[in-house]
Amino acid sequence: MKIRVLLVEDQKIMQKYFASMVQGDERFLLVDVLNDGEKAVYYCNHTVVDLVLMDVQTFQNHDGLLAAETIKKQHPAVKIIVITSLVDPEILTRAKEKGADSLWYKDHGQEEIMEVIDRTLEGEHVFPDKAPAVELKWMKSDEISPRQLEMLRLYIKGYSYSEIGKQMNCSAAGVRWNFQDMIAKAGYSCKEELLAAVLESKLVVSTLKDWQTL
Repeated sequence: MKIRVLLVEDQKIMQKYFASMVQGDERFLLVDVLNDGEKAVYYCNHTVVDLVLMDVQTFQNHDGLLAAETIKKQHPAVKIIVITSLVDPEILTRAKEKGADSLWYKDHGQEEIMEVIDRTLEGEHVFPDKAPAVELKWMKSDEISPRQLEMLRLYIKGYSYSEIGKQMNCSAAGVRWNFQDMIAKAGYSCKEELLAAVLESKLVVSTLKDWQTL
């Protein structure tokens, strides 16, 4: 019996890429291609699926990791591989916490992704050691400390320096110093340039929506 694969991906070009990859392997049967994590949950409740290839940011920014968690709770035997282009380290952490069997990055090529699929189907949990680093003008993102990255994340969510300080047990002046340090090391002229680069590179993802509350 063929392995029944559900693909969840909202970008048309990536749908074609992964569909071609799955259909090119005679072991697999591509049962459907969906653009939304919420639809994937419904689909798995009504159709037998063996493997889900799940994007993180699906239609209308619905959270694919939440969908993966829901499917895994309701159907523990279904293998779920998160395949994403988002390099935000929090995505990698959440994928592990939400019960995904594996996670890999879209730009790592078909051969690597197929290897991750094979290993996952054999019962392994395959995750990169860390999220890929991205270029931020004069530095790479892995030179930003996890603490500084969390400050960026909170600021993007709308927290003030004072509120970030309370959240992270430091002073507002300490938060300001960390922002100035990142701006200087990365070679930007102001905080706005730094924030724009962080968002454009997907180092921090702030757009995922919990479709269960919509």
